[in-house]
Amino acid sequence: MVHYISSKPLTLQDLALLHAGKLPVQLSDEARDKIVRCREYLDQKLQSSTQSIYGINTGFGSLYNKNISADQLEQLQENLVMSHACGTGPEVPPEIVKLMIFLKIQSLAYGYSGVQLETVNRLAEMFNKDVLPVIYEMGSLGASGDLAPLAHLTLPIIGLGEAHHEGKRRTGEEIGKALHWSPLRLQAKEGLAMLNGTQFMSAYGAWCTLHAHRILKLANIIGALSLDAFDGRIEPFLPQVHTIRPHAGQMRVAAKVKELLQGSELILQAKKHVQDPYSFRCIPQVHGASADTIDYVTGVFLVEVNSVTDNPNVFPEEDTIISAGNFHGQPLALALDFLAIALAELGSISERRTYQLIAGLRDLPNYLVANPGIHSGLMIPQYTAASLVSQNKQLCSPASVDSIVSSNGQEDHVSMGANAATKAYRIVNNLYSILAIELLTAAQALMFRRPLKTSPYLEDFVDTFRKTVPFIEEDRVLHDDIKKAEEFLKHWEPAS
Repeated sequence: MVHYISSKPLTLQDLALLHAGKLPVQLSDEARDKIVRCREYLDQKLQSSTQSIYGINTGFGSLYNKNISADQLEQLQENLVMSHACGTGPEVPPEIVKLMIFLKIQSLAYGYSGVQLETVNRLAEMFNKDVLPVIYEMGSLGASGDLAPLAHLTLPIIGLGEAHHEGKRRTGEEIGKALHWSPLRLQAKEGLAMLNGTQFMSAYGAWCTLHAHRILKLANIIGALSLDAFDGRIEPFLPQVHTIRPHAGQMRVAAKVKELLQGSELILQAKKHVQDPYSFRCIPQVHGASADTIDYVTGVFLVEVNSVTDNPNVFPEEDTIISAGNFHGQPLALALDFLAIALAELGSISERRTYQLIAGLRDLPNYLVANPGIHSGLMIPQYTAASLVSQNKQLCSPASVDSIVSSNGQEDHVSMGANAATKAYRIVNNLYSILAIELLTAAQALMFRRPLKTSPYLEDFVDTFRKTVPFIEEDRVLHDDIKKAEEFLKHWEPAS
């Protein structure tokens, strides 16, 4: 199977398959024709006109008023790439880099960027052969496009920089020799087309969005398991409660939790208590609000990954070239900050359920161990969850409210969407750990409810989990259990 890059809108499922590395990419005939048509138009325009066109025959940023002679246009583009490769900090994870490459191909393939077909084909080869440029987290302001990260992505195309390939970190020159690639000579506009764009923010956002949908499913399943292990009540999940406050996410979550608990002996037994703590009773309202946010953010990123985000935009059919601002990351910055908050709340309520389960309430032993005192049981995993929840709260401070002037005032408002993106990525990874701790705790608590059982679905879920993490009879190194639980959550396939 091959994913053909065309004007057909990308879906979340497309992104999931590409993220999983299951599909190579190839330009469709439509995409090739559009790329070639746009490049031919731009070459003709440069030959027939002395008009100054930003970034094509002028300098960049505040140097827009500096005209560049025709014999220096190629050098201008190469200089742009080299001078903008200023990233610092940790390396961008390989799964994000691969998404960046794909999203850059997609944006260029619409035929409004003026690049050579050869350049886009080289990007496709990099994607298919897992040539992943070394890119750094810090350096983008999320407004003139993701300049520094995309410069590092571009370096190997011109024989510079570094990339990971076949388990080795190699220079651009070494990659070229190994794959028999000659460095490409960037033509007028190409360096700018490569560097302008939101692919750093978009790749992180697409990754976070894909995982957000998975995490929401897991949070509902684990929350239902915790509710049953805590001897909770089903009434807060009944449909009549939610039809009188019909938020879509709230209604969906309530119905899902009720479905997950179908057939449970525990949920049907008589209850001594008339209501549950909010972390159980309000799962529909809290998880549901996060679900609505995830849906909104998904819409933002699906628009973005199906868009052209470089500058200037070349319109051959209209014989016009427009310098505008599609590279500005404000829609993404706001969405990423919103997503960060929504995901952090899933972690916050999860940790509270963990706390309730280990607190010695409702006939459960302290810390869910048969012989507390000599054994500490699940005392300290809750501390770990609390530290992660606290860090997530700190990471929720919005990046999108900040702006620092750059380029001598020409770029006087920036989105800081790149910082919003890397923060959201950390929150997602923290959340897997928080949910892993809740699962560890809920599965442990369930055993103290025997011989009663939860629903068949949840019993099967716990049985599958137990093949990875066995019941805790006595103290052991729980770090190992938490890491195994995290991997379980990342790879187990939840039912739809």
